[in-house]
Amino acid sequence: MPSTPRAANRAPRLRQPISAPTGDDEHLTIKEVCAVLKIARSTFSDWRDRGEAPPCTRLPNNQIRVSRLALNNWLASRLEAA
Repeated sequence: MPSTPRAANRAPRLRQPISAPTGDDEHLTIKEVCAVLKIARSTFSDWRDRGEAPPCTRLPNNQIRVSRLALNNWLASRLEAA
């Protein structure tokens, strides 16, 4: 079967790898948030129960994530006046 000029000139289609978000769009697990804040998981759960935790996103699989930007903003809002 002879190849057509269009097929001969077409570059192979490569799939782009899905890269993990970096910087402010990164979404952290609760374990990662606890490690950053150096707190116990139970402390984070207590904060969530009282509405004092950083904003969280619940994924369709019921896991919870916190965006790096939301965590940074949450921390900045808790700075004490000097």
